[in-house]
Amino acid sequence: MKKFFATILVNLVFLTSFGQIKNVVATEGITTDLHKANVGKITFMNGNIPLVQYKESDFLTSFNLTRKSDLNIRVFMNNSVTNYLHQLAPDLPIEELLNVGNLQFLFYIDGKFIYKENIHHGCSFGSGGTKNASTTFRVPLTSSKGEDWWAMYLWDRFKTKGGEKALTEGKHQLKMEIRPYVKREEGSDAIVGDLIAAGQVQLVIKTPKITAEQMAIQAIQPNSGWEISKLPFDKTKIEMLNSEIAKYNLKEITSIVVIREGKLMLEEYFNDADRNTLHDTRSAGKSFTSTLMGMAIRDGYIKNENETLNSFYDLKQFDNYEPMKDSITIKDLLTMSSALNGSDADGNSPGNEENMYPTANWVKFTLDLPMDHSKINGGKWDYFTAGVVVLGDILDKKITGGLEKYASEKLFKPLNITNYQWQYTPQKVVNTAGSLQMRSLDYAKYAQLYKNKGVWNGKQILPKEWVEKTFTHQIQIPERDNQFYSYLFWNKSVFYKGKNYETYYCAGNGGNEFIMFKDLPITIIITSKAYNKPYAHAQADTIVKDYILPAIIK
Repeated sequence: MKKFFATILVNLVFLTSFGQIKNVVATEGITTDLHKANVGKITFMNGNIPLVQYKESDFLTSFNLTRKSDLNIRVFMNNSVTNYLHQLAPDLPIEELLNVGNLQFLFYIDGKFIYKENIHHGCSFGSGGTKNASTTFRVPLTSSKGEDWWAMYLWDRFKTKGGEKALTEGKHQLKMEIRPYVKREEGSDAIVGDLIAAGQVQLVIKTPKITAEQMAIQAIQPNSGWEISKLPFDKTKIEMLNSEIAKYNLKEITSIVVIREGKLMLEEYFNDADRNTLHDTRSAGKSFTSTLMGMAIRDGYIKNENETLNSFYDLKQFDNYEPMKDSITIKDLLTMSSALNGSDADGNSPGNEENMYPTANWVKFTLDLPMDHSKINGGKWDYFTAGVVVLGDILDKKITGGLEKYASEKLFKPLNITNYQWQYTPQKVVNTAGSLQMRSLDYAKYAQLYKNKGVWNGKQILPKEWVEKTFTHQIQIPERDNQFYSYLFWNKSVFYKGKNYETYYCAGNGGNEFIMFKDLPITIIITSKAYNKPYAHAQADTIVKDYILPAIIK
């Protein structure tokens, strides 16, 4: 009997090792001569050539990789992704299999390994393609068409992790390999299968020629609405900055504005933006919610930031009610520290913002959330967009005439901000979670209002006490040394020439930042469209530390 089971075990190992486990799903098969001739290959193409039109003569052997190029891959496999994963974990049902596995991509430059990534299990393949049926797929690595694909972020990470450094001017051989992987549990090692496909292409890199005009400091045009600074600064540092933006070493920057001692020192635009461009600064718009809350408290619409949610909602009418919900305060939501089970950093969190957007009522979505008993209200920071939507709803309900009119009359008109664009929730309330679009010079007015302790043109627009609370370390940001969060504002220090310079700032996806130095008379606006890019905020830090501060501080 022992010999019988041993034989069965050996046979199972043999079948698994040689990929002979039966398919768990039917595939679309290999039906074209092109596919048959290229099974196991990653092919490279310029742009998206439809499969029905794709020919071997379209396969790239060399490609000029530029800032705006369209390098795509089309992969020809012998099976579908699901069946490859099934070979690694034949005991798992399909649904579970697709939640713990996908493809592993490896990148080599000139024969040297550079980067490896097990792509997220949620990444899909191509328009209409499925992991169950498809035996070929196309994804873009770079795009000039505004495409938004996981593969482009994968390419960005490859470049950040060594690819950009390796791709110096000249010719380089890029090789890619693809294997299946399954990772059963967090913290465990992934099981990686045999090679599915591989391919290579020569990349030709040419450093763009930078003109004197691109490097030159842009002259501040009339009618800026600001008094112009006459203080000296190191112009060579700003010319170096402009050169890095033109070379695309600093990517997708659209504007930089510097206010120094209350006057406009620098106003520059890049990548097709100009003074009248309305920039989508994403979550930097959350900070305006804090501003309007401070005003609403001053005007008596809200008692104070310690008011609890049960003052505004009958929470028993929402799902997952428990008394703990009643004690959530406005301050908890302002400081991203409520105990609602929501985290934008955790893709599996019930309250993740991506789960909110498809719903018909964002406020109900948020108030329906269960509580997270590992948190204490006001005790643990966890970035939570949905909570800011609730703050906007509270303001809209409590303020006579609604929030949009109030913002216009109490904040924007005194600052002479007339050109802006809100987004709206499904209930047609202004979206306080972000994407309030404005001109860079108007963002500068908003940030400078805080530098002025709430005063604009001699009038107290925003209570001084609210600015002081905002410029206070309200809560520590976990896993970030000496970084804090306050009332929908961020806090960190810039270390320059042996000294820390503390800042409070508004921040949004893409590297958008409105930076107010606490002890320097400097306000900086950086707008950028590097959305979801791993380098977005790091390059904003570079702009400040390596160029703007050196230009000003002797």
